[in-house]
Amino acid sequence: MKRRSFITGAAVVLFAARLAAQQAAKVYRIGFLGLGPIPADAALPASFRNALQQLGYGEGKNITYVGRWAEVKRERLPALAAEIVALKVDVIVTLGSPAAAAAKEATSKIPIVMALAGDPVGVGLIESLARPGGNITGFSDNATALSAKRLEILKEVVPTASRIAVLWNTQDRAMTLRYQEIDRAARVLGVSVQPLGVREPDDFERAFAAMDHNRPDALFMVTDALTTLNRKRVLDYAEVHRIPAMYEFATLAREGGLISYGPSIDDMYQRAADYVDKILKGTKPGDLPVEQPTRYYLVVNLTTAKVLGLTIPQSLVLRADEVVE
Repeated sequence: MKRRSFITGAAVVLFAARLAAQQAAKVYRIGFLGLGPIPADAALPASFRNALQQLGYGEGKNITYVGRWAEVKRERLPALAAEIVALKVDVIVTLGSPAAAAAKEATSKIPIVMALAGDPVGVGLIESLARPGGNITGFSDNATALSAKRLEILKEVVPTASRIAVLWNTQDRAMTLRYQEIDRAARVLGVSVQPLGVREPDDFERAFAAMDHNRPDALFMVTDALTTLNRKRVLDYAEVHRIPAMYEFATLAREGGLISYGPSIDDMYQRAADYVDKILKGTKPGDLPVEQPTRYYLVVNLTTAKVLGLTIPQSLVLRADEVVE
């Protein structure tokens, strides 16, 4: 009996040791899908990788990355999503609603974490924020609702503005939802909207020509992969023609835009890493609510304001989280 107990105990210990070894040897593969251009280093966002490293995932040890970028060619997304699925990744991280939609179409089994999606309910990606269901979850930047607040801030900067041009990508349903919210907010504020929809790089020249013909008092650029790729053209036009402009993320204000208001993209990637960690440890994506930012950052570029001959209200400068001088 003692010998039998000893053998049984040894077998249990051996099994546990083998299981621990298998778990320790497990290398997770994370896929990333974005609509934008390939980064210079062809790597996934550093803030996302760093966050996973802090959670105990070492690149080349227990995690590897597979990245695909559509180079702002929306029609490429389905094939790229299929490539990632074929590589049998453990989780797919997406940037933007079009990439999330392509990933969702490509697989109903592999978990999908949206690092940044404007209005996932509005574009039909999920059923609700609280209960996304299926294999998709992540983070919404609340951009549709934020559009009204951004317009209010722009009106505060240019209180005499009566016509505001809005530049957005009409091919992206999420961006159109933002434009519609801006249009509604404009009526409340008593200003008119000059719609400048773009679909491809050549459309920006037509948008600039429209503003040459009918000069707006201010400009609001809705941010997606297309407008981001062409941001320098927009920044330069606004500066040369002395048009105050609102942008959605801090990077554009730091690059010369007048003002920006929105969440931190790095914060969103860090939170996406937390969700990836939970999923790898067994949590079902459909059980994780789609969260929204807890903080938004106001950035004011006083150097650009000086170039434009514009005085930013002191109350706004004092509220700013960052002032570029």
